[in-house]
Amino acid sequence: MDELELLENRLQRERLARKQAEALLEEKSETLYLLNQDLVKLAADLAEREEASRSILEATGDGIITLDESGRIDSFNRAAKGIFGYSQEQVVGQNIDKLFPMGITGEAFKNIPHMQDMERSGELHEATGRRADGSEFFMEISLSQGQLLQRRMIIVSVRDITQRKKAEEERKYMEIQLRQAQKLESIGQLAAGIAHEINTPIQFVGDNTRFLLDAFADIERLLSIYDQVLEAVRANEITEGLVTSVNSIANEIDLDYLRSEIPQAISQTLDGTDRVARIVRAMKEFSHPGDEAKSLIDINKAIQSTITVSRNEWKYDAELETDLDLTLPTVPCLASEFNQVILNIIVNAVHAIRDGKSDDSTAKGAILITTKQEGDWAKISIRDSGSGIPEAIRSKIFDPFFTTKGVGKGTGQGLAIAYSAIVDKHAGTIDVQSEVGVGTTFTIKLPMQG
Repeated sequence: MDELELLENRLQRERLARKQAEALLEEKSETLYLLNQDLVKLAADLAEREEASRSILEATGDGIITLDESGRIDSFNRAAKGIFGYSQEQVVGQNIDKLFPMGITGEAFKNIPHMQDMERSGELHEATGRRADGSEFFMEISLSQGQLLQRRMIIVSVRDITQRKKAEEERKYMEIQLRQAQKLESIGQLAAGIAHEINTPIQFVGDNTRFLLDAFADIERLLSIYDQVLEAVRANEITEGLVTSVNSIANEIDLDYLRSEIPQAISQTLDGTDRVARIVRAMKEFSHPGDEAKSLIDINKAIQSTITVSRNEWKYDAELETDLDLTLPTVPCLASEFNQVILNIIVNAVHAIRDGKSDDSTAKGAILITTKQEGDWAKISIRDSGSGIPEAIRSKIFDPFFTTKGVGKGTGQGLAIAYSAIVDKHAGTIDVQSEVGVGTTFTIKLPMQG
């Protein structure tokens, strides 16, 4: 092969190699173009997602704050601006203490700079925040952590609960007012009965006092003639007529009758005043405003006081008996609240007994109140022989405003208040067992240690 042919073969090979290179380049260019298109689309998707995330973040009602590991603020959404009153420029780069001062927030942020593992991520805390104007407010916060470009960040979710706290305070105030209204209603219902209970002893105290007044006037007449007899004896001038006058007046005033009746009248008067004193004392103990803090009280004495003030409610319909453990120690208790619970259950028992009676029945029902200690608990049971509670409504009897009584005969608050007083305020329990046509037993347990 001559030199010309060699050159021509080489040229063909170079042309073929160039075509192959051009084809490969074109193929690679197309691949790069497609990859670039994918990257453009991916970037657009990421931008769209970022914009969507930002829109969601800005639209949420909760304040969202992100922090770096040192506790400095990275971002601050629109809701957070509204809650705290700062612009993003004013807080980004600042320490979280600017919004949650140490000592006010408590433990929630205490270890943020050193957090390696947030086991309680997302747990809600109630805390106090500080606005740009220096005012403080109630809030609910939760902490979680995330990862951004290999950098750990802490996400703080903030919700202003000032209005909720205010509503809670108003609800608590309304509950107090409702309990006071219930207590006043109870006292109002008892007032006529108490007046009747006091009226009976006062009436015979008055009758006996008038009797003693008349008796003293008669005895004064006899004492006057005795004075004359005494003067005559001293002057040695006693006469038959004077002795006759003494006998006449003694017969006239019926001295023997007065001698037997006056001691009884005095005894009855003292008994009447004692009964009035007991009623007044019981009423005072029952209606005395309760302290905010618990105090050690004699449960048996509190029950006896409540029985006394409610006597007119039950005496016509039931025989009320007690079996009280006299060795029962004093119990940490809100006396006024406890008295109200016992009264509500006694009144309910009387109503159940009335409901269980036939129209022509004159027989009385029975109420038995017992106390005893069971371990670390003081147990109070109130059993009645009333109509009982149907099983279908037994689970509802402690619900507010639930009542089986007719319109105007019950508010449905008595047992609801009893439940709140025993369970919420005393950390105790109140249970009910009932059988229709047989009766109902309420069992209260109060912790012996406050």
